[in-house]
Amino acid sequence: MTRQPQTDATSSVDAAASTPPIAAPPIATPGWNVIVTLHEATAPQARRVLRRWGRLEHSGYFHVMVMAVADPDRFLQELGDAVAEAPGLLNFIAHVFVAQRTFDFATVEEFERKARELALGWSALLAGSRFHVRLHRRGLKGILSTPQEERFLDDALLDALGAAGTPGHIGFDDPDYVIHIETIDRRAGMALWPRDDMRRYPFLSASR
Repeated sequence: MTRQPQTDATSSVDAAASTPPIAAPPIATPGWNVIVTLHEATAPQARRVLRRWGRLEHSGYFHVMVMAVADPDRFLQELGDAVAEAPGLLNFIAHVFVAQRTFDFATVEEFERKARELALGWSALLAGSRFHVRLHRRGLKGILSTPQEERFLDDALLDALGAAGTPGHIGFDDPDYVIHIETIDRRAGMALWPRDDMRRYPFLSASR
């Protein structure tokens, strides 16, 4: 199928492969399952907002921090509640990615194999729906291609849904689901967001 193309929040803050392995990044970011993108130099304020859930660490990329939280679903809900009570928190935090699944990879083929396996695990939920895959890559420029990998996973899901008799459709305008993938060097996180979650948690949405 063809793809379709300020509130002051200070008080609230207080309260297996044929290609060669990819070279290791200069700064390791092991174990994260949350990526936080900041508004410019707001790391101290963001740390104060997020410290009750875990320690915010540098990723090696400008204005991008990472965390490891014990319960991603609970973190998402509690952060959403905090933002609903004090929208000014988003003065410090531009975007939060909460991974439901994570994996490490050494080659493009390994990335594709693992991402495809996870994506197909959600195919029952995607039956008959409009969806798309969104990949935000950091690092590996010229090695991991965002549009190519998005298309690869979209096509894999469309094929699986068609074979199951529950065809889906690629849609970018108010889709039923978004499969969101973010990478930092050789680590990837994936999440499946239904429309309701994208509306409830505005910090999940971000342009490339």
